[in-house]
Amino acid sequence: MNEVVIGRGSPGLRRSAIGLLCVTMYLAAPACGAAAPRADSSWAGYTQSGKASYYASKFQSRKTASGELYDRAKKTAAHRKLPFGTKIRVTNIKNGKSVAVKVNDRGPFVKGRIVDLSASAFKRIGDANAGVIDVEIQVIE
Repeated sequence: MNEVVIGRGSPGLRRSAIGLLCVTMYLAAPACGAAAPRADSSWAGYTQSGKASYYASKFQSRKTASGELYDRAKKTAAHRKLPFGTKIRVTNIKNGKSVAVKVNDRGPFVKGRIVDLSASAFKRIGDANAGVIDVEIQVIE
């Protein structure tokens, strides 16, 4: 691997090296992102079916992947790919109840689960004693 040393060589060479470094970082940045946008740059209307769970109380006030602190009283969720700030409607398939939540974390990391909900969001659509429910999610904003 070639080592780029800033501050040595001609000013033109330094500018070229810095430019190359900036272009490389710019092109690599999307690969580091948590969610790639769909071809039309919009997730509106995206739907997914699977299982939902909710955060245990031990996560209260811990930092989420977006940097926000988890608050079990707020209507928030974790999804593996949807961009932070995306608003989704989560519908319990069994009883038809739904809740709108904002994605502010990554997860769930359990096979078969598609979304982790805050405790208050989960309780709005299902029995907390169930722990896991079948849901459909739809991006609304």
